[in-house]
Amino acid sequence: MGRSLSWVYVAALFAFVFAPILTSMVFSFNSDRFPTVPLGEFTTHWYETAFSRPEVWTAFRNSLVVAASAAALSTFIGFATAYTDFRFGFRFKSAYLALALLPPTIPLVIMGLAMLAWLSQLGLSGTIQGIIIAHTVMGAPFAMAICRLRLQQMDPSLEAAARNLGASPWRAMRTVVIPFCMPAIISAYCLTAAVSFDEFMVAWFVSGLHRTVPVIILEILQGNVDPQINAIGTVVFLTSMTLVIVSQLLILRKSAK
Repeated sequence: MGRSLSWVYVAALFAFVFAPILTSMVFSFNSDRFPTVPLGEFTTHWYETAFSRPEVWTAFRNSLVVAASAAALSTFIGFATAYTDFRFGFRFKSAYLALALLPPTIPLVIMGLAMLAWLSQLGLSGTIQGIIIAHTVMGAPFAMAICRLRLQQMDPSLEAAARNLGASPWRAMRTVVIPFCMPAIISAYCLTAAVSFDEFMVAWFVSGLHRTVPVIILEILQGNVDPQINAIGTVVFLTSMTLVIVSQLLILRKSAK
């Protein structure tokens, strides 16, 4: 009975979370302009209309560039931070970890305003580089958490053994630590790319004319009900879910081994 109730609870939870998204996907293929039941005819008109707009393609290009760049930087910083925690002991280590994990706890409006003020001082507000920096700050703690979890499963004597056999610190890192952490590194990259690709609030503050996909969605949505939103949102959702699923599969596969 308890097992059955657990499955019912999980199914209800997934239905609650994904039902609105699936509904939006269904209406993206509906010929009627307004989301009403019964549905109209099947059509791809809204996809054709949305992706015939140059600004939508520009927004997707900006989002992909930002996501790829921010994910690479976030993964590098997150791995370096996690390795520092794993390898070294020092005073105020708890404060170091608390600061490293702080950005996700800050309200996004406050983060967006702070990033806007800081990037304006650097002359990077309203640039692609500014969005990449902002998303790197947001994504690095997620990458650190994933890499830290993987490093905790590593026997510390492996690196010491490589050093005793004559490997330099960099060679031990390249041949022992990084291969062991590679699934977590790839997983962190995919997850932080998904976080960056979906992020709206901070991008809205700092993007300026270089709009990302979530920002262009808001602009299309303002003032009217437009089914193009369903079409664009479906593509964004499938892209993000693909990245998250790849990330989780890598983590689960390595844990199973």
